[in-house]
This record gives sequence, structure tokens and C-alpha cells, in this order.
Amino acid sequence: MYDVVVIGSGPGGYVAAIRSSQLGLKTACIEKESDTESKSQLGGTCLNKGCIPSKSLLDSSQEYIEARKKLSSHGIKINKPELDLPKMMERKNDIVSQLTSGVSGLFKANKVDSIFGVAKVKKANTIEVTHNGKLEIVEAEHIIIATGSSPVDIPVASINQEHIVDSSGALEFDTVPNKLGIVGAGIIGLELGSVWARLGSEVTIIEVMEEFLPKADKRIARDVLRTLKAQGLNICLDSEVIEASSDSEGVKIRYKHEDDSIDIQVDKLIVAAGRKPNTLDIIEKDCDLLIDENGFISVNDRCETSVKNIYAIGDVVRGPMLAHKASEEGIMVAENIAGKETDLNYQLIPSVIYIHPEVAWVGKSEEELKKEKADFKSGTFPFAANGRALTSGESTGFVKVIADKETDEILGVHVFGPSAADLVQQAVIAMKFGSTAKELGNTVFSHPTVSEALHEAALAVNKEAIHIANRKNKAD
Repeated sequence: MYDVVVIGSGPGGYVAAIRSSQLGLKTACIEKESDTESKSQLGGTCLNKGCIPSKSLLDSSQEYIEARKKLSSHGIKINKPELDLPKMMERKNDIVSQLTSGVSGLFKANKVDSIFGVAKVKKANTIEVTHNGKLEIVEAEHIIIATGSSPVDIPVASINQEHIVDSSGALEFDTVPNKLGIVGAGIIGLELGSVWARLGSEVTIIEVMEEFLPKADKRIARDVLRTLKAQGLNICLDSEVIEASSDSEGVKIRYKHEDDSIDIQVDKLIVAAGRKPNTLDIIEKDCDLLIDENGFISVNDRCETSVKNIYAIGDVVRGPMLAHKASEEGIMVAENIAGKETDLNYQLIPSVIYIHPEVAWVGKSEEELKKEKADFKSGTFPFAANGRALTSGESTGFVKVIADKETDEILGVHVFGPSAADLVQQAVIAMKFGSTAKELGNTVFSHPTVSEALHEAALAVNKEAIHIANRKNKAD
């Protein structure tokens, strides 16, 4: 019998398994057999079909657009760059292979057993695993469910992975579509749209919601929308796909906007309308595990389920579907199983959109604080006034720091601009230790760096910024 068995080897599962073994617990991790690959791969969706391959294409496509449009401003003259898409895809696949084999190596180094097959929780201590038609029973004192999520399919645009594809299929195109349609203007839709627009596609994104990036700071959302449109993305808000049919010519789409019905023809359609938890058929019905109407497993703040010694983490439970959230939940659960008292501050989980420039935020937004009728103050600083951003030609966007009006404690940080993900991570560290805007403003930042924009925004909260006029800061 194992002390811990983890079901799923994504960022939540493999981290939970490694940490459990580090703490002296006999551990195994079960990974579902691949439907398409000749060999099952560890790492889950993130490493194989999500975060990592998409970031590889985002970086490669940005390099391509830089070569085409920006190098000349640096005094560098080159012949017209040519796109080698197969080479770009080969690079992506090599990175994925390196990282997935890395997880296998980490399992071996940490003495975590890998089990491949389809798992089903029968009861609190028993898992049934089916592999190549053979049934195996695996027993464990503690079970961690980390089976992740999968793309939502919509009836009006049924995915066939040929002309109508999901987010995974969108990472495998062998040619650049002349015209590309995307359902959904969320993080996945915007990132994939950015990749293919940079490589030459005419991109139309159809979003059913009226508000763009509703969870982001309103000013940032407004600026991002304007920037993406300038980059060639046609983003249609308050629009709903009512019909999509494919043939050898591509995909015919009909969508509704207000009272109008609009028809367009595209070569490929990406359905990026959200993700759903992978909880179907992994738990025996009489196991008494509580699952809500949307398929999420009910857990408390420590990811304990309704059944003693069964835990669930990552995309199968409440909260944002983010790899880093899943990883930290995995560590928390492993440490609590081992007898350590570990919690996770869910208010300090950063969100990132890897478009260009990047978007990232952590903590509260002004809109949330207004709804709570909280007293706050804020300061902003534009990258156009940051020396390092100017030298690198990345001066779009700004940093906003929000603090409690009375205590000056930092409540939220929002960034649109160069290295936004890294700047917000600096803010997460400051907020973790209860920093005030004044304390962050009194911290020494190296010069010249884009991080100085965070420094100046913190100073601006109390009208002490050096490199901008310290006018009264008003909420946008």
C-alpha cells in the first residue's frame, strides 16, 4: 500500500507527488494513457498541449514579428524574413519533449512510482487502474485527484480537429491559415490569436460577453483591446456563434451581434470557449464524493473533499484554472498529509496573459474595491517614462498599485507592459509579507530596469513619484 497516490501528472499532480515523496511518504502517480501518442507522457495538458507549447509559439512568433517590423528601428537592416513553420513547430516539440522527460527524471530521482492507465476511485483507499485491457487495484492511505481540465465543446461548432479545432489542435497547424476564426476572447483565445496573427493570419475573435477581460483592471482592458486591434486582431464583443459548418473549403460561420446576423468564411476555427474539469467517470458513484453541477469537486480551503483522506487540487476544484495555483495546492496537500500545518493564500494568486505586451495582475482591482465600498488610493506609472522600456522599444502600458487608504497596505497590482508577469511576481512577494506602498517605494530598485516602473507606481500612491508629475491620483 502506498501512503499517497496522485491521479494526474500535470503541474498539480507531479508537484504533489514529488513533495509527498520528499516528505518521506511512499508515493505513486497515475497518468492516463494517451489517446494519440505512441507513448503516454507525464506533465499533463500544461506541458504537453497547453502552457509550454503555446508559450513557445508565442515567443517564436514574436521573434518573427520583431524581425519583420522592429529591427530596423534599432539600426539593423536584414533581408525580408521568411517563415519556416515546420522548424518553429519542431522547436516547440523539442521543448515539450525536454520538459516531459524532465518530469520522468524527477520522479526517478525522488522515488515516485509512475503508473500508466485509466484510474477510477472506488472508495477512500482504493483505486482501480485499467491498462491495456488489464485491471489493477492500487491501494493508498491518501488519494490526491489532480486530473485537470479539457476544452469545452459547443454544439454549434463541433470540434473535428481538422477545420474546427480546440486549443490543442490550434498548436499543430501545418500551414498558416489565411483567415482564422476564434470563439472566445479569454486568455487562450487571445494568446492563440496573437500567435497566428503575427504569422500572417487574418484573425476574427467572436466573444459572447459584452465586456472585454472582465477580471482585469478596466483601464488595462481598454488599452489591451485597443492594442490588439492595432496588431490586426478583429475582436467582436457581444457576439454569439449560432452556426458553424465545415467542408473542404474551410468553415462557414454565422454569428449574431445585437439584431444582426453576420456570415464569415475562415480556413480554420478555434473553439476556445473555456475549459471543464476532468471529473467524469473517475469516481465511483457510491463513493460519496461531492461534485457540483459544473463537475467541480467540492473541497475546503485545504483541498480536503467530503471523503476522509481524499483530496482534490487544480482545475477540478474551485478557483482559477492556473498551473501555478494547482502546483501550490499540491504542495499544501502533501505537507498537510505529512503533518505540517500549511495554508495557501488564494488572494495572492497572480494571473497572466502572455500576449505582447504582457498583462498581469494580483490582488484586488479598483472595480472590486468599489463594490466592497472600501477606501483605497492608487498610483500609476507609464512605461513611456521608464528608461529601460524606452531603450528596448517596449514603452506601451503602465503599472498600477492600489493600497488601503488608511493603512497604506498594498491591495492589488496591475500591469500592462514589458515583463508584466515578472513585475507582478515582485508585487506578490511584497504583498505576501504585508508591504505598504510606502515600504515598496522605499525599496532600492536597480537602474535601469523595467522594475522601476513598479517602484514609481508605489511612490505615486502617496504622490511621491520622482519621474512623473505627482498630480492627484483619481480612479479610472
